[in-house]
Amino acid sequence: MARVLAVANQKGGVAKTTTVASLGAALSELGQRVLLVDLDPQACLTFSLGFDPEDLDSSAYQVLLGSARLPEVVVQCEEGPDLVPATIQLATAEVKLAGETGREHVLRTALRPVAPAYDWIIVDCPPTLGLLTIAGLSTATDVLIPLQCETLAHRGVGQLLDTIHDVKRLTNPGLRVLGVLPTLYDGRTNHARVVLDTISESYGLSVLAPAIPKSIRFAEAPAVGRSILSTASRSAGADAYRKVAAGLL
Repeated sequence: MARVLAVANQKGGVAKTTTVASLGAALSELGQRVLLVDLDPQACLTFSLGFDPEDLDSSAYQVLLGSARLPEVVVQCEEGPDLVPATIQLATAEVKLAGETGREHVLRTALRPVAPAYDWIIVDCPPTLGLLTIAGLSTATDVLIPLQCETLAHRGVGQLLDTIHDVKRLTNPGLRVLGVLPTLYDGRTNHARVVLDTISESYGLSVLAPAIPKSIRFAEAPAVGRSILSTASRSAGADAYRKVAAGLL
């Protein structure tokens, strides 16, 4: 069965979607069968991988609401992974699922038939602590927390850890926190180095290495619907994600 990795942080701008796309491409390079799941109504992962959400007839929304089976909405990315895309319709999913029994498990139920076909399923959780994130965490075997190497980015991590604790207690006792992945790291500044050094002490979590460097290359990649592993294959950022992916294996 696939390992299901939820990538979560309720703060936006911490390179969460970049991490999902880049790890998906890196794991595919290593011969892994990968499915990416976009649970964010903003559909940034979907757009970043070359699909216009407005052109899609079905998405994760239909899967979660039960009007489509997951294999019917999967699309294949040029870099190897498959993708369950998102559209703006997801913004209404939490309201429509609110009264449903077992709503925390709708994603797990949807993924069950296809899970044996993949080595990794990576879930891009939205930047909230709402039902969609809870569904992602309730489905996952592991959770990874991207964290920008700036002091303000630390605000809210405690709330995320409280949510993970509740999910482990109530819906997914086997969930493991892999740790924090430092992102947008600028080793030239003392501030970034100090923040990196204190992450483990602050949260009692493992810190994955290497830290992902800050680079304009990450902003350029979505414009052509690819990850940095294709658009800047020999860059420090691409190399860092390849090393993180190898570490996951």
